[in-house]
Amino acid sequence: MTSLLGVPPALAPKGHQAPRITTVPTSRLSSSGQEAVELAALAGLQLDPWQQHVLDMGLSEREDGRWSAFEVCVNVPRQNGKGGVIEARQLAGLYLLGEKLILHSAHEFKTSIVAFKRIEQLIMGCPDLRKRVLRVRRTTGEEAIELVTGQTLRFLARSGGSGRGFTGDCNILDEAMILGDDAMGALMPTMSAVVNPQIWYLGSAGIGGLSMQLGRLRERALAAVESGDPDPSLAYFEWSIDPHRVECPAGCTDHSDPDNPESWAVANPALGIRITEEHVRNERLSMGSGGIFERERLGVGDYPSESGETWQVIGENAWRALADKKSRTDGPYSFAIDATPERDHAAIVVAGPWRGGTHIEVVAHQPGMGWVVERARQLHERWKPRCWVVDGGGPAGSLVADLEEALGITVVQPKTREIAAATGQFYDAVVDQSISHLDPPPLAVALAGAQKRPLGEAWAWARRGVGVDISPLVAATLAKWGLAAEVEEPEGAPNLW
Repeated sequence: MTSLLGVPPALAPKGHQAPRITTVPTSRLSSSGQEAVELAALAGLQLDPWQQHVLDMGLSEREDGRWSAFEVCVNVPRQNGKGGVIEARQLAGLYLLGEKLILHSAHEFKTSIVAFKRIEQLIMGCPDLRKRVLRVRRTTGEEAIELVTGQTLRFLARSGGSGRGFTGDCNILDEAMILGDDAMGALMPTMSAVVNPQIWYLGSAGIGGLSMQLGRLRERALAAVESGDPDPSLAYFEWSIDPHRVECPAGCTDHSDPDNPESWAVANPALGIRITEEHVRNERLSMGSGGIFERERLGVGDYPSESGETWQVIGENAWRALADKKSRTDGPYSFAIDATPERDHAAIVVAGPWRGGTHIEVVAHQPGMGWVVERARQLHERWKPRCWVVDGGGPAGSLVADLEEALGITVVQPKTREIAAATGQFYDAVVDQSISHLDPPPLAVALAGAQKRPLGEAWAWARRGVGVDISPLVAATLAKWGLAAEVEEPEGAPNLW
């Protein structure tokens, strides 16, 4: 099998073929990886050295013939070729390994459909593979490829119930950065009665509370690397950089510079193959320095931790205890808007009095910024809130002028000390159990990834890492504060929410 050492320097891609973070079990005796690579080539799928390496390690077998790794995880930035690894593993499962049922799932249905069409094209385009196909099911929600020998590859969209009732020899979980306990609870038990099961996770950098399972796998891999004792059932491969910290001195060589092309090569094994330096440079210019480039291209993710890394400021149990599906408010209302520093998401939150405390509700949380002003106009016209609050120095501050023109009011822009006071009031209200909410997921994700940042002698909300969206939390904090802010009360406000 082609190895990294076997590639002549002049022909070697610029991207690093070896992952920065990796652990594999030591129980390897042999591997089906070479046969998988050759089968993929027969179907017209030529694999990069790094893809071959993943298959070789991931398909390692113990002395008793079982897989060395029950779980295989590939964490690599987008467009590097993880789809090729998926397709090669699926072909091997169908044609080499005799796996009766392979389940492929993705977070979004459309992603599963794209994967289905890609593998169908590979199989049907190869006469030697096509002649063993019994049927191809294309009915929406029933997409599958069945062989005359009984092997089946089934495609699913993930949900709390997808996969229940199926007994899969192999589970392939695409978009593993969006993978929580519900999906794992549905899929993992399907393998409990299988003699030699295996599960593959493939995705890119973690995105906060949505990446619970990926965070667990990465935590295990890092523990194995740090201890020098490989995880006995996990093969983990991550291409990423370890970026500079704020406290790094000038000339630091222990961490990577996102602007350095060598960093791009460390995180992108396909650099020089299907990704060009010119394109990465253009991405850097377009995405800026707000963290999107680091996450999407350099693999710098934000990962939940079983050891208590998440929910650092307000405990999850304390927050969940405040959920009340009957919670509501009859006004007066205070609306607030916030956005991520990258301006890729924005949130509108409303607050109002309820049973001596405050009811908060996420009215909207959507990608981009272009929708905000029009949605605010609609809400203002319907509910006649006492005020709209925006941090003028924050990412949503650029909307203030357009909001004031569209709403015909003066948007309240709290000063720094008022933002600190608002944060403290929100925190105290949680402690005092005087906040109620409908348990909206965007707020839970934000709280799971929020930290404190100093603000004078007080503090305000801060993101724990790249990819954490706390805009719903900041908006909720400002909306609650707005209920007591000094504003001119509007006339004719309706008396229901």
